[in-house]
Amino acid sequence: MEELVYEQLNESVYRETMDNGLQVFLLSKPEMAKTFGIFTTNYGSIDQTFTPIGKNEEVTVPEGIAHFLEHKLFEKEDRDVFQDFTKLGASANAFTSFTKTAYLFTATSQIEKNVETLLDFVQDPYFSKESVDKEKGIIAQEIRMYDDQPDWRSFFGTIQSMYEKHPVKVDIAGTVDSIQEITKDDLYTCYETFYHPSNMVLFVAGNIKPEEMMDQIRTNQTKKEFKEIPDIQRSYPEESKAVAKAEDSITMPVTTAKAMVGVKEDVSSLKGEDLLCAELLSGMILDFYFSKSGAFYEELYQADLIDDSFQFETELDRQFGFTILGGDSRKPDELAKRLKEMLHSLKEQKISEEDFSRMKRKKIGQFMRALNSLEFIANQFTHYHTLGVDLFDVLPVIESLTTSDVDQYVEHWIKEERISVFQVKPQTNE
Repeated sequence: MEELVYEQLNESVYRETMDNGLQVFLLSKPEMAKTFGIFTTNYGSIDQTFTPIGKNEEVTVPEGIAHFLEHKLFEKEDRDVFQDFTKLGASANAFTSFTKTAYLFTATSQIEKNVETLLDFVQDPYFSKESVDKEKGIIAQEIRMYDDQPDWRSFFGTIQSMYEKHPVKVDIAGTVDSIQEITKDDLYTCYETFYHPSNMVLFVAGNIKPEEMMDQIRTNQTKKEFKEIPDIQRSYPEESKAVAKAEDSITMPVTTAKAMVGVKEDVSSLKGEDLLCAELLSGMILDFYFSKSGAFYEELYQADLIDDSFQFETELDRQFGFTILGGDSRKPDELAKRLKEMLHSLKEQKISEEDFSRMKRKKIGQFMRALNSLEFIANQFTHYHTLGVDLFDVLPVIESLTTSDVDQYVEHWIKEERISVFQVKPQTNE
């Protein structure tokens, strides 16, 4: 077991790679009453085309299967795993993203048994035709529920306007039609390929004793047999750097239109710290101009183009990246036009040393406050780890950023061919 010491933050993380390849990270926080554990596989909704373990030919599985698999792992032949955690006084959950699937629990007691339960249920799949067919109806309802939510439709509609072929354009849950194609065999194929310990990370943070916890995890994994597997071969379609559609829209029963502007990010050359720097810079620049204290926000608000629903976000990951900003507007066409103009003007908007110093202090403050959350640490540490970045290196990276970095980033950031506008328009009675 190796101890990683971060003197600047006064933190230590204990790390060990099990014989089967599972990477384990432990963060001891004895002052905390609770403990948070998260077991993550480097597998998400975009991983639709791959070469199954033990096979030579590539396959493409139905859209939404990663999310479907997440649901099914909680159901065993004789019980529902949520009840196991409840009996141990824990709250359990799971989520699927574009690139990851994670299983987690929070508890204040019986931590060892909860960790054991987390490991055992994820590493012991049970799928039957009957249970798979039953789940299709449940997930179809979930999909229809999201299809009725304007915010969700505007978010994914913007992504779909940017991406033509890449599976990031597909709703993480899939479609009502695509999940009907999922079979028990499909689930086992995906599980056996992506749920091998060598493709997974376990992070436990909270009131734990690292040596005892690591011994327990080591013993748990030693009892199980996992064949060695080669590197997973994933495949993604070639995607243009330009957006698929410069403009697109749908109609829904809303009283106020939504206007969203999407920037299709070019992450093809970004790895590790470079990806982190791009994520930090885009976030800081957007916050400086478009947060409620920003000059652009004030201008849009005074022009009655936005309200409190206005938001922005950047997501950069392996294989894809996007920035989305917008919200409700009574003048959606004008809002979209002004947002595009503002983004293009960033090259001329020079941020002073004083302003950038203030931006860095704000970002550092947000990061330090977030480190008070076990959930944030465990989730983000795992996320960055899969991208080749250490969460606790984020602080020195923020401190190292300069206005020259901002100028260089902005120079190559906003290009017309990578901008898309998506609107949710009110239905008319015509």
